[in-house]
Amino acid sequence: HARLLRQAVDCEALLARVLASLGQSLAESGARVTHDDLPTVLADAGQLEQLLQNLIGNAIKFRREEAPKVHIAVEAQARDWVFSVRDNGIGIDPRFSERIFEMFQRLHGGGRYAGSGVGLAICKKIVERHGGRIWVESTEGQGATFYFTLPRNQ
Repeated sequence: HARLLRQAVDCEALLARVLASLGQSLAESGARVTHDDLPTVLADAGQLEQLLQNLIGNAIKFRREEAPKVHIAVEAQARDWVFSVRDNGIGIDPRFSERIFEMFQRLHGGGRYAGSGVGLAICKKIVERHGGRIWVESTEGQGATFYFTLPRNQ
């Protein structure tokens, strides 16, 4: 198990690093990533970076013909920050909304979409390690919104 190194993480700066690392796929796909003002959270910066990179990377990978649009929002609730990563991609059949977080669960065979099927399982592990939860709301063909919570600074 990777240990958590909790520190104050500026999510704006973290997102800038994630977008820089995804630069080539953003450029090739014509993706636009927008976001609300993002908070500073108490988290493991490296793991949070991997989480956002996986979620935004998936939004770019599982796109329709039109250029991907991704919006990252956050809402402060009593105990948690609730983040959402919304895209305009191919979406997910709601019947699979739990299964996609299991290891090696790939909904798309035949090599149309590259990947090992571990990205969302890793996302789930990272969020749970931080004491949060992750879920998806989607309609097939109409994009998906991934939500995850992180505890607010106590």
